[in-house]
Amino acid sequence: MPELPEVETTRAGIEPHLLGQTVAAVEIRQPRLRWPIDPKLPRLLKQQRIEQVGRRGKYILIQVGDGTLILHLGMSGSLRITDPTLPMRKHDHAVMTLSGGKQLRLHDPRRFGALLWWEGDPADHPLLAKLGPEPLAPDFDGAYLHNASRHRRVSIKPFIMNSQVVVGVGNIYANEALFLAGIHPGRSAGRISRQRHDKLAISIQQVLRKAIRYGGSTLRDFVREDGQPGYFSQHLHVYDRAGEACSRCGTDIRKATLGQRSTFYCPRCQR
Repeated sequence: MPELPEVETTRAGIEPHLLGQTVAAVEIRQPRLRWPIDPKLPRLLKQQRIEQVGRRGKYILIQVGDGTLILHLGMSGSLRITDPTLPMRKHDHAVMTLSGGKQLRLHDPRRFGALLWWEGDPADHPLLAKLGPEPLAPDFDGAYLHNASRHRRVSIKPFIMNSQVVVGVGNIYANEALFLAGIHPGRSAGRISRQRHDKLAISIQQVLRKAIRYGGSTLRDFVREDGQPGYFSQHLHVYDRAGEACSRCGTDIRKATLGQRSTFYCPRCQR
């Protein structure tokens, strides 16, 4: 599933092609995604000028004069900027033609993505209203994590993966951040000291920034807006490395299941 680094990579990739453009036409080729696409969407978007291409958590927000197009890539979705002369692929479900001649195509084989229209403040949309802070924003730090974790018995890994605590720390990045911070993924969030939360917040930011720099991870079928893969998976320390030697101490990486998710850690480096 595309996580925050993959979504931010996509957002940054499509932004230069969209900003200032006018929507010439919208074609909905398959309306049945996770939620049905509003049949009025082509009419609502036509001749609208794209003013901003933002992101909140794993949602891409394309803001025009009258509202916001909220995009989610689901399990297998991707956005691609392409020439209109290229043939449509089987799972190109929505196509936006821009005044400059290019097209933005939403490709989603599993159809778990979303394409929603919202005319109010996007922060008030039901899908966004209860989200926690952005991990790369100034208001996210160790003090915030420590306060949010008090009296919480949940393990630290599912705690930082909870989008109401902090957005965008998916499974891959949670494993990697906990390794960098030296924290065992099964440790209770409420029993971790303020100093260790400080280190964890910094580690989360380091992992996410590095993943964005390398264009995200390609462990299944994520590709960037230009069709190229991301390369962060080549820099993983623990994720999907069970039985391999830890890059720090040489101990074999272990695999466990925590919160129904595959969890990878070094039993010596992480306490």
